[in-house]
Amino acid sequence: MKVTGVILAGGRGARMGGADKGLVMHAGRPLIEWVIDRIRPQVDELLINANRNLDDYGRYGYRVVTDLNDDFVGPLAGMQAGLNTASHEYVLCVPCDTPALPADLAMRLVKSMEQFGCDVAVAATAEGWQPTVCLLRRELASNLATTIIGGQLRVRDWIEACSHVAVPFTDQSAFANLNTLDSL
Repeated sequence: MKVTGVILAGGRGARMGGADKGLVMHAGRPLIEWVIDRIRPQVDELLINANRNLDDYGRYGYRVVTDLNDDFVGPLAGMQAGLNTASHEYVLCVPCDTPALPADLAMRLVKSMEQFGCDVAVAATAEGWQPTVCLLRRELASNLATTIIGGQLRVRDWIEACSHVAVPFTDQSAFANLNTLDSL
């Protein structure tokens, strides 16, 4: 199965002091470059969801998609933009601040989704779900639009309302979010 990857970099960066997280430097490179390196080999198409610094993100050579509104409503809006733009049935969403994602992430999520016949496969560790690391069926776009219009903006709540499977990963550090200046 072909997979579209969507790197979610469309937030306000409130926990980063307003900095655009994807462009914040980590170990000598912007965070987004680490995520691109991890996800690009796993997908057939790559999109970047961003709402600021579009030219900077565009320099990576992948299509940049913006949220459908200017309200910065969170990751669900980035997922919606990805679902509406994706060329493939499976859409892998990952945040821009997780530089050590597993090299077999997409494969394991696809395998579980197919095995259980569900619409969402979400990564899970011993510490719980990683809701912004998930594989979605593109056909969920209208469901997600209705959810956002209805004001429900928590990723986990939306996933729980869909047919889903939590896929266990043992390496918690692979999902470490570098979303504050202290975590960098």
